Amino acid sequence: MAVTLPALFLERMQEQLGSDFEKFLEEYRKDSFCGLRVNTGRIPVSEFLARSSFDLRPVPWTENGFYYDPARDDVTRHPYYFAGLYYVQEPSAMLPASRLPVEPGNLVLDLCAAPGGKSTELASRLRGKGILVANDVSATRAKALVKNLSLWGISNCCVTAETPEKLLQSFGCCFDRILVDAPCSGEGMFRRDASLAKSWEQRGPGAYAPLQKKILACAVQMLRPGGFLLYSTCTFSEEEDEQVVCSILEEYPDLESADLEPYYEGFACGAFPAQKSVRVWPHRMEGEGHFLALFHKTSDNASRYDGLRKEAFPGKRLQSENHVLGEADGREIEKSWQNAPAEVRTFLSHIPAQVWNGKLFEQKGNQCYLLPPYHLPSGLRFLCTGLLLGTLKKGRFEPSQPLAMALGASLFDFVLDLPSDDLRVVKYLKGETVEFDPAELCQNQTRRGDFIHDPEYVQPPRAGIRKEKNSEWVLVCTDGFALGWGRAADGRIKNKYNPGWRMQ
Repeated sequence: MAVTLPALFLERMQEQLGSDFEKFLEEYRKDSFCGLRVNTGRIPVSEFLARSSFDLRPVPWTENGFYYDPARDDVTRHPYYFAGLYYVQEPSAMLPASRLPVEPGNLVLDLCAAPGGKSTELASRLRGKGILVANDVSATRAKALVKNLSLWGISNCCVTAETPEKLLQSFGCCFDRILVDAPCSGEGMFRRDASLAKSWEQRGPGAYAPLQKKILACAVQMLRPGGFLLYSTCTFSEEEDEQVVCSILEEYPDLESADLEPYYEGFACGAFPAQKSVRVWPHRMEGEGHFLALFHKTSDNASRYDGLRKEAFPGKRLQSENHVLGEADGREIEKSWQNAPAEVRTFLSHIPAQVWNGKLFEQKGNQCYLLPPYHLPSGLRFLCTGLLLGTLKKGRFEPSQPLAMALGASLFDFVLDLPSDDLRVVKYLKGETVEFDPAELCQNQTRRGDFIHDPEYVQPPRAGIRKEKNSEWVLVCTDGFALGWGRAADGRIKNKYNPGWRMQ
């Protein structure tokens, strides 16, 4: 057996599974499955399959998920990975985000979000409308969350590093959809990470269930009437799964269990009375262990929740409004752009209005941001808010890596678009200087309207970007998908790819 399983765990699983126990045990002698999930916000699945050279087969329960063979395909070294066209994710871990019924325009909270696999899918389902608040109590883990959302090209999100209690205090009852992929004993991942089996012996299900109930209680109070909350773990323990579900349903009578659709034939129903929940067993499906349950809030018990918040936060001022994420109106948006530096305006004149129209502009020190048009609460630890446009340095503007990822070959005036099998793509991703023929530089000078929110602003001439030492900013792409920035001069691209993202 590849991993040594704790004796107490095996005893419990034999009792829990009965005649299926031997099949379950046999599965641990096999390799785990590897998967990737396509970024449908950037490329349709059919187009990705037509372009990809990988040997893929579908994950049955997720329309944009696929199995791959790591012995054949090194998917994390392909240029498409660096272009954010897919996320490498264990197949069963794709389930929670796919079963939370997110719709464009929703206000969504991913409460335990790092490293971002589920957040990126939730963001894709928003289609650029609404807002995603992705949170992890650990600021260290949340840094990976920031990177993955930036790589995904997401601008309508913010990343926080707060406790659920602090978020409840600040946001109140305002979210349409909430995902709680809770910290757990990790039994379903023993095959992939042997260290989890060792830590289970020191800190098993009994240590996690109280924490899970506490997190869920905060989440329920942040969910608006009519909203949906999905709870998931990667453990088999009924103490952490069905018993937590039943406890929350008993405590909050305005919650009801909802059906998890579509239902795949390999799913196992949760134990009674949480039979609407779903469990993934590795001996029944090609994936690791997972559990998920969907809740629907049926009525408004705001006064009851206010009382609970007062008890949890005595003496603190509470949000009186039920929905604290009000949208900014047109006048607020226009006012925010009045103070945008000329260097930023000039640069953005080379990007279509669809990228920045309807968003708020904000400058913090020398950094400039494109913000979702919502009134976010103050006093929280925000690691990322909206889209970092770039940095002002000595009178010039330097665009950011996240801005590059939010664009594509048709969304900037000066583009070097290289085939994915061109060796220069790898050189660029490694941070090296890239040579090019001037004829390869595409100039999209066909459709730039007046700059928004300022009728007196005069758009620069078509020659465009302010040149620094006879060089100009160029968006480097592969097969039409953005990778990052460079400065073009004399047939060479001075590499501006983010050093922390470079191919090793």
